[in-house]
Amino acid sequence: MDLVQSSLMAVAIGFLSVFLLYFVLSRRSKPVKGREPPMVSGAWPLLGHLPLLSGSQALHYNLGGIADRYGPVFTIMLGAARVLVINNWEMAKECFTTNDLTLSYRPILLMNEHMTYNHAMFGLAPYGPYWREVRKIVHSGFLSNHQVDQLSNIRGSEVKTAIKQLFNFWSHKKDNSNFVLVELKQWFHELAYNLALHMFAGKQQYFGENVAINDEEAKKCVNTLREYMRLVGVFTVADAIPYLRWFDFGGHEKAMKKTFKELDIMVRGWLEEHRQKKALANEKVESDKDFIDVMLSMIDGSTIEGIDADTVIKATTMALVLGATDTSNVTHTWAISLLLNNPHTLEKVKEEIDVHIGKEKLVSESDIEKLVYLQAVVKETLRLYPPTPLTIREFGEDCTIGDYHIKKGTRLFTNIWKIQTDPAMWEDPLEFKPERFLTTHKEVDVRGFHFQFIPFGSGRRICPGISLALRATYLTLASFLQSFEISKPSSEPIDMSSVVEMTNIKVTPLKVLIKPRLSPNHYLAI
Repeated sequence: MDLVQSSLMAVAIGFLSVFLLYFVLSRRSKPVKGREPPMVSGAWPLLGHLPLLSGSQALHYNLGGIADRYGPVFTIMLGAARVLVINNWEMAKECFTTNDLTLSYRPILLMNEHMTYNHAMFGLAPYGPYWREVRKIVHSGFLSNHQVDQLSNIRGSEVKTAIKQLFNFWSHKKDNSNFVLVELKQWFHELAYNLALHMFAGKQQYFGENVAINDEEAKKCVNTLREYMRLVGVFTVADAIPYLRWFDFGGHEKAMKKTFKELDIMVRGWLEEHRQKKALANEKVESDKDFIDVMLSMIDGSTIEGIDADTVIKATTMALVLGATDTSNVTHTWAISLLLNNPHTLEKVKEEIDVHIGKEKLVSESDIEKLVYLQAVVKETLRLYPPTPLTIREFGEDCTIGDYHIKKGTRLFTNIWKIQTDPAMWEDPLEFKPERFLTTHKEVDVRGFHFQFIPFGSGRRICPGISLALRATYLTLASFLQSFEISKPSSEPIDMSSVVEMTNIKVTPLKVLIKPRLSPNHYLAI
């Protein structure tokens, strides 16, 4: 989330002194029952703590540093918005169990208005009958364990195709060393998009070599999706100080409208293609159905809480495609980065794959249960580099958290990264030690019940696609590490600097030397 708007501090102070009196008066609150959480000092007039949160570090790191000084619970002001920040597992447990219903709301931000079909995207929709109904449809129709099993052939096909493409690239570029330099962040990105678009929209091989559609269409698609993800993660001036909206500092509102229009045209086209194919062809077999097929069979021609089926299908498809791509991409990228910086761990992963799978056949999803160390590597990656290190909710009612009274309308930031690196819960918390998930933290899983480890969130609004995400991640990493030897291009450690847009992104490219580990026949037979 980009809270640092370069124009905000320079321009807002000059133009907005007229609002200073209003701001001061608005800060004078009525007496409330119970004490309020500590307010971080140093807030600026109008801007609140926005200037204090600027800098080269990502926001979750800055807030973690404040927690070291103020304790695990504190309040900041983002412009006129009051934000409670929690940084330990006890507060997280209280929020997402006792107070979970109160915290099932999302703050209404500028992007909700322009980029969610008027709040119809269920991940960002207000809590209520519509959200509950769509979530139920999505789970029963596509994200249940049975449905996830049905999609295994698609995951296997896309991963194998990507492996073959990487092998072909190596074949054309190899020299006497047999190693070829590749940029893996881009490769993981294209694989994630291909996999998501195949499962959710029936689009096969959008990116990579031998794409089945026009290159310009693919390029426009990926650029639009990337820009959408960037804008969803932007915290605008208007989100902090609503009465400044008409200035549109940075041009974000204009960009949101333009990008969403382009994305809607694209998704509308996918929906019409499915309707035409459904009218012309026989019913698809279960394993060949993508998400749009499933939604058309379940709700076409109906409405949900006054929202027509076309809008529900477009909004939900878009939410799933976007949610499945960047989260997978960043997890794969961080996992390989950590393994390259920890070569002993990398060797243990390869040894496990060689012992349990061997080099005579390609790994499949049915093999993953044998790869317990690889699964521990993924967990440790999610602990140190959660895809969404900072989650946002809003209090729907007044309530009590710990000994503190929290007012309705207060926003909640849950600093997942800080919780997952708490030295009270994790020995050597900043060290990459997958073994902890085979020993001291063996029983800790990712499904939101162990509050010291909540990379997918917790409570009613936990990510509904956990099983699908883990299956795809395990298969991708196992297939890649079975198929290729990897090494750093220099003796320098891999740069681990990050920036948070909608997800926790590695700032620099991931350039890696690769060469095949298997016989050429394995790649050619794919």
